[in-house]
Amino acid sequence: MNLNRLKSICDLGGVSGFEDDVVSYLQEELKPIGSTTVDSMLNLYVHRSEEKADLPTVMLDAHTDEVGFMVRYIRPNGLIEFTTIGGWVTSNIPAHRVLVRTNTGTYLSGIVGSKPPHYVSESERNQAPVIDNLYIDIGVSSKEAALELGVEVGNPIVPHAEVEFKENEIIFGKAFDDRLGCVAIVEILEALKNKELKVNPVGVFSSQEEVGLRGAQVAANTVKPAVAICFEGTPADDTFEAPDRQQTVVGKGPMLRFIDSKMITNPRFQRFAIDVAAKNQIPIQTAVRTGGATNAGAIHLSNHGVPAIVIGVPVRYAHTHYSVASVDDLKKAIDLGLAIITELTEETIKSF
Repeated sequence: MNLNRLKSICDLGGVSGFEDDVVSYLQEELKPIGSTTVDSMLNLYVHRSEEKADLPTVMLDAHTDEVGFMVRYIRPNGLIEFTTIGGWVTSNIPAHRVLVRTNTGTYLSGIVGSKPPHYVSESERNQAPVIDNLYIDIGVSSKEAALELGVEVGNPIVPHAEVEFKENEIIFGKAFDDRLGCVAIVEILEALKNKELKVNPVGVFSSQEEVGLRGAQVAANTVKPAVAICFEGTPADDTFEAPDRQQTVVGKGPMLRFIDSKMITNPRFQRFAIDVAAKNQIPIQTAVRTGGATNAGAIHLSNHGVPAIVIGVPVRYAHTHYSVASVDDLKKAIDLGLAIITELTEETIKSF
């Protein structure tokens, strides 16, 4: 696995609707694989050079966007008020570093500020923080100074964090949801180069998943897949569930979910994936999710209905500045994706 690629793509900024830097990076990485196109939603498509028109299409999906913020207002003293993009727990936001993207595409470092404890009343201490009471300090003292630096209402803001490699293939960093999925697709397509297959895998790096699975809706109607595999950085439950109830544990392999808030996974495709994992001795976890969703929720409802599964890489502390994941889990997710694609046939797909 290309660890430099893993670090580079996770460190890039790209909140929903502003995935430009990630798309540009991926376009360069995908040049040896085949032709790429980008639509108005900033969905990126890659078709293998070996593609054959008469074979069923397998959509390999991962989303390029990450959760973040947007400039809502600049106060006269230069402090920036903001709104969230994607799902955040507000108490996770204060006292963290962020990067504000300017009009020229550069980034300014900032800190999410709040009232210090010395000025907090007793009633305020017992209240959960709210976005309206938070702000971003970029180190200026006037609105004019902020404007001169290229900060305006509508500018995107991303968490400021970089990938750190720990022992036992553990990684710390941001945007694992879902840059790990993006890495998986690139690695899979590289491994399939010059391989004869009975299906056409098409890589789709979709936009705006964190704000309602938006890019995937357009992408699925564009690609018109026979089946779809969504690669996700999926929230781990091993830091708060009792050991006997954990279904998404970091270090125990990719997770295949049976259900979430937007999709009941096609049981026949799911069984096929589970059997392929067993046949190839790839460790997996299975889960029943009562919340959350992935692009599969939009894809499986597209066209005339698309059988879809989700291969999730467990991620602790998703939707925060710092997440924890396992490189080995990512490798196993890639192995599973490769094994499924290699064994898929038109007849098998029809059985789903």
